[in-house]
Amino acid sequence: MRLTVVGCAGSYPGPDSPASCYLVEHDGAAIALDLGNGAFGALQKHTDVYALDGVVVSHLHADHCLDLTSFYVFRKYHPDGHAPVIPVLGPTGAADRMARAYDLPPEEGMLGEFDFRDHVDVTEIGPFRITTARVNHPVETYGIRVEAGGRSLVFSGDTGICPELVELSRGADVALYEASFLERYTDVPPNLHLTAKQASEHAMQAGVGRLVLTHLVPWTPREESEAEARAVYDGELLLATQGLVVEV
Repeated sequence: MRLTVVGCAGSYPGPDSPASCYLVEHDGAAIALDLGNGAFGALQKHTDVYALDGVVVSHLHADHCLDLTSFYVFRKYHPDGHAPVIPVLGPTGAADRMARAYDLPPEEGMLGEFDFRDHVDVTEIGPFRITTARVNHPVETYGIRVEAGGRSLVFSGDTGICPELVELSRGADVALYEASFLERYTDVPPNLHLTAKQASEHAMQAGVGRLVLTHLVPWTPREESEAEARAVYDGELLLATQGLVVEV
């Protein structure tokens, strides 16, 4: 598989990156993990979005799903014709959430463009086997494991400390983990996000092959996130940047 970081800014788009979006490709097929605000424009630089096979949404905060509204317009009104319906895997209520976001009647919504499906333990889109687990965030949120061609990638979604994420990630080739906070941030809510140290601890416990830190909030110095992670994680470590390509 090939992973391309389309957007990695945490909580809101930053000056150098849109919010959460990751393109996963294998054997001519492609899916997007999340489509946060600002990401759809950047996604068009990396793939033919008309031919995208599906979208997998970790949760319904704006920085992870809101550019589905732009993708809806693209698929509905493209001059080459209405694009085929594609699956959108997401939390309960995703169809209604997106209809409200674009001020559409809920009974019609975006159902002519997207086949909204609630997350289940395991499903398949093309060559991709997708396994999910609930993670530790204030809204219904899922970690996502994608497997194809004998390789595996786990995306944490947004989460605080979470044993379920460790279990989902066991032996994965690449862990794409959020690292929104630093240990020196003391006045932060619990059960919301991981620090770079905590993300690294999760990766070590899961025995993943490589760790990519993402959901990096623009106000946090990247060098601090990297230093905090390297003090714990002893494998190959990368910090996500827009356009980063990782062969899984």
